[in-house]
Amino acid sequence: MNKSMIAPSLLASDFANLQHEIEMVNQSDADWFHLDVMDGVFVPNISFGMPVIQAIAKHAKKPLDTHLMIVDPDKYIKTFSDLGVDHLTVHYEACPHLHRTLQAIKAEGMKAGVAINPHTSIKLLEDTIQDIDIVIVMSVNPGFGGQSFIENTYQKVADLKELIYRKNANTLIEIDGGVNADNAKKLIDHGADVLVAGSFVFKSANPTETIKKLKEEIA
Repeated sequence: MNKSMIAPSLLASDFANLQHEIEMVNQSDADWFHLDVMDGVFVPNISFGMPVIQAIAKHAKKPLDTHLMIVDPDKYIKTFSDLGVDHLTVHYEACPHLHRTLQAIKAEGMKAGVAINPHTSIKLLEDTIQDIDIVIVMSVNPGFGGQSFIENTYQKVADLKELIYRKNANTLIEIDGGVNADNAKKLIDHGADVLVAGSFVFKSANPTETIKKLKEEIA
């Protein structure tokens, strides 16, 4: 059984002090860095791209968990591998040839992830779950930080966990959106393995302490 993990999302960090924010996560109890890449096409927002990730990679001492909210992610798989990304997650909704995309990610030495939007059924992963290292369950609509958590996520996580067991897969379940101290333990209890926390961590008075308390909550 994997220990429950926290992945602070740098999308919510202070970009004017990015190195300081990276060092904070390095020294905290967090497990991964979560990087949200948005193109303004697949989602209605633009975040950051390759030069910023290259800068992050120079200082990060924990895995880079990169979530692509972009169209045609296949074009950039090798680029992200070259940047030092450890996990690369693509959206189910953006990949007409999902199995091929997953194999291409793994061929570049990265863990392969699939993200699903709130309206996307986990049943659509039946045929690929054994090829997926991480499923990101979106618990808000992708594109913006600071949104309210969608309550249906709990049942979705439980159903996904059942699928993973039934298919004898080794897939981790990651939750992205609206995670806080009120829902973290319940998400883990329903089967989640990794919690992405953005605004809740970086907008708090003491992010290091907030991460520590979240880890204690889900231990």
